[in-house]
Amino acid sequence: MHCSYPKMVCETKIVADEHDAIQGTKKDSIILSSSQMWTSSTPAPNPLEENDVRKDTVFIREFERTDHVEVRRIFYEGIMERIPNTAFRGILQQSQTQFLYALLTLMCFVVTKSLVLTCCVPFVLMGARYFYSHKVIHNYLACALHTDMADIGEYYMKPTGSCFWVAVLEGQVVGIVAAQGREDDNTLELRRMSVDSHFRGKGIAKLLGRRVLEFAMHNNYAAVVLGTTAVKMAAHKLYESLGFRRTGGSEDYMLPGMSRSPLERLFFQIRYQRYRLQLREE
Repeated sequence: MHCSYPKMVCETKIVADEHDAIQGTKKDSIILSSSQMWTSSTPAPNPLEENDVRKDTVFIREFERTDHVEVRRIFYEGIMERIPNTAFRGILQQSQTQFLYALLTLMCFVVTKSLVLTCCVPFVLMGARYFYSHKVIHNYLACALHTDMADIGEYYMKPTGSCFWVAVLEGQVVGIVAAQGREDDNTLELRRMSVDSHFRGKGIAKLLGRRVLEFAMHNNYAAVVLGTTAVKMAAHKLYESLGFRRTGGSEDYMLPGMSRSPLERLFFQIRYQRYRLQLREE
């Protein structure tokens, strides 16, 4: 591979304070016991408990071709979760859309004078939001699965300054993250982070994020950047806990695969937010 650096073992915590030095290398694995993630100090392991500790250990290593099926599965399931989140949770962040839907409901009552039909309007609107969220996100997923996620080796492993990692627990791939270098502004983009829903809450996403930061520092990038359409606040809190700061965004972002038809614009809106972690001044 294009970069190598020494082995790092995280025993007591995942994320250092903002000013802590980040050491490590890309070639070797990070090893972390999920039972030790939130403690401030950990005694030496008891030999009798060694087997249990090994079973609970998360390894971060580079992508291998044999990981391809599991990586695509985790990515697919993570994106599919965004359909209900975008359709239902997303509207809570869109005051203009709420006002428009309320206006449509009121107009229905004015025109029909029927309480039954008027009460049906919100359900019709939410059903339309789900339909268009499903349609747009499926198109986006198809686009991703036919570009970088179709050939991870070509997109992330071959180019210098880019990489793709997997988190492994008990021999199973449970998380993924990619890093893509940008020569024009000397930044590294964090991409495709996702953790299997059955293994969340173990700090795996934080560990994957730290791997990207270590890689960026080792390769002398000035900053790490990312863009997200995540609706859940947990994702945004994760980025902020890693040291990222929000730098801007768009309230009406256009995903790849969108047609921007009038009905699609009415029933599908997604917020895009940009984050940046400055590592050094240019």
